[in-house]
Amino acid sequence: MPDDMKILLTGAAGFIGMTTALRLLERGDEVVGLDNLNDYYDVRLKLDRLARLQPHPQFRFAKLDVADRAGVEALFAAERFDRVIHLAAQAGVRYSLQNPHAYVDSNLLGFINILEGCRHNRVQHLVYASSSSVYGGNTKMPFSEHDSVDHPVSLYAATKKANELMAHTYSHLYGLPTTGLRFFTVYGPWGRPDMALFLFTKAILEGRAIDVFNHGRMKRDFTYVDDIVEGVIRVLDRTAEADPAYRPEAPDAGTSNVPYRVFNIGNHQPVELMAFIGHVEAALGIEAKKNLLPMQDGDVPATYADVDALAAWTGFAPATDLRTGIGRFVDWYRV
Repeated sequence: MPDDMKILLTGAAGFIGMTTALRLLERGDEVVGLDNLNDYYDVRLKLDRLARLQPHPQFRFAKLDVADRAGVEALFAAERFDRVIHLAAQAGVRYSLQNPHAYVDSNLLGFINILEGCRHNRVQHLVYASSSSVYGGNTKMPFSEHDSVDHPVSLYAATKKANELMAHTYSHLYGLPTTGLRFFTVYGPWGRPDMALFLFTKAILEGRAIDVFNHGRMKRDFTYVDDIVEGVIRVLDRTAEADPAYRPEAPDAGTSNVPYRVFNIGNHQPVELMAFIGHVEAALGIEAKKNLLPMQDGDVPATYADVDALAAWTGFAPATDLRTGIGRFVDWYRV
């Protein structure tokens, strides 16, 4: 593990961001947490997450939008970060159908500002959040980093694919080590209110019916937040390198002849939505009322992560079972 580092963590008031920041602070790193505290969901939850970070003497908060070019430039120039974890983004597949410009501003303009900050300030390694959504219309399972991801089915997915292409360009042109992490359906305590587990738990406790899309037949590779964070930090600590086995005449989508890598982080155990709901019902001790609905635009029927590359690179693969993870969320929610 490197010596204590100064790390920029964007999206610090987010679900994954807060949990990542706590882990970094616990091991002695200095963390500058950036977030714009937008109102995509209840800002009070974001402020509560920040309240867990701010007592740490090694943490400082910067209220800033990654789309603010001048602000991001000034922050990088003033702080001289060793490494960057970029988690800030406009999230949500369904919301991208309603407000596409938010995804362009945050996920494209914001990402180029981060890349430029890293390039001009000699950042050692940029680790950024991609998404399992990049697999789009792929039906070959499990999803592998070695597969093509050229058929997105939502604008959100397209922006995440664009991030990977932009990162590769900077790795090629400027030698900036970049690692993209394709997260698979993250859940756990302090999770986002627009995600299924939060929505289901809230509705069931309030006696309301839950919306079950694709009549519950969708499968998702639900991944516990602590496993995601473990993967993020292990990847952060091993700087991306060129793959000596890379062959330009037969390119591998997951590696390159420049310091660029992409990894899946998933539980590699897809679960049908109805089974997931069963675990929620068991944790709450209440049977859910269900509205069975068709598939929504932008959704995919299944996700399933091949994590062999992550395990080979870091020695780690997620393994928290759903019963444990959902139980921890419910305990947190009920407090």
